[in-house]
Amino acid sequence: MSAGGSGEDKLIARLFAPIATHPGALGLKDDAAVIAPPPGYDLVLTKDALVAGEHFFADDPPESIARKAMRVNLSDLAAKGADPLGVLLAFAIPADMTPEALDAFARGIGGDARLYGAPLLGGDTVKTPGPFTVSITALGTVPAGQMVRRASARPGQAIIVTGTIGDGALGLELRLNPERPGFKALDAKAADYLKDRYLHPRPRVAVARALRGRASAAMDVSDGLVGDLAKMLAASGIAGEIEAARVPLSPAARVAIESEPALLETTLTGGDDYEILAVMPDHELDAFNNLATAAGIGVAVIGRTHEGRGLAVHAHDGGQMSFARPSFSHF
Repeated sequence: MSAGGSGEDKLIARLFAPIATHPGALGLKDDAAVIAPPPGYDLVLTKDALVAGEHFFADDPPESIARKAMRVNLSDLAAKGADPLGVLLAFAIPADMTPEALDAFARGIGGDARLYGAPLLGGDTVKTPGPFTVSITALGTVPAGQMVRRASARPGQAIIVTGTIGDGALGLELRLNPERPGFKALDAKAADYLKDRYLHPRPRVAVARALRGRASAAMDVSDGLVGDLAKMLAASGIAGEIEAARVPLSPAARVAIESEPALLETTLTGGDDYEILAVMPDHELDAFNNLATAAGIGVAVIGRTHEGRGLAVHAHDGGQMSFARPSFSHF
């Protein structure tokens, strides 16, 4: 992403150069950015791509699309205990995207860059005959050797999650199938809350530092609580169990599930939560909970790890739950 004299360069100069204020971005006038992590820190890098019709609705507000693209990547950094350092943006613009939509998209990127301290450093802009596509590479830093990995969970520890689970998945299902009985029970405020949780993830950047040295393993919940926890346990070579009754739910999710119990499976497996899932020794729980509470983020202990293989999910009546589709998958 470099600003010069072509049509693309003029677009970049108008939309993105004003928000690329970090010195390492070089005003978007070069072919690359230059940045150094603080001494004694490691770089943490992550990348997610979002495609219209797959990760967001084509008629979603462009500013919201931009914020979602930023936040799903910042969520990955947070789960690794990393502080944001900057982002690289690439996006493919369809022919019918208006200048006003591009302006709104740039506002979304710039707004979240400021909100989360993740400055725009560069990227690429292209045209496409296909759907609108956005890809962001996020860079973060952690003190050397302190990145919280996925594959390092240990047996005999607590399984925790931040925030509430299932709101994003229910928000998506509400938009796809608004006539379901569970959604008929919601008032307008509750329905809008679920839709917003799908549209605007809430990356838990504020608790990233609290994970360091406390969590033995962590990841963000993007593809569904059950499936993501199963991935973490498998990568770590251990087993675990959780209780569905202990999974934290928002008031809106609770109303929907009480009216249509089948929505509990959507809540546990549907994805789009972008909460932090972690495994942590018992003696670290109070300190982590205090730090998260001070940041306005709830924490719930939902189960424990142990020796063995696999994940057991216990229903409210004590029986073991099974799922047709434990997590979201593109393939």
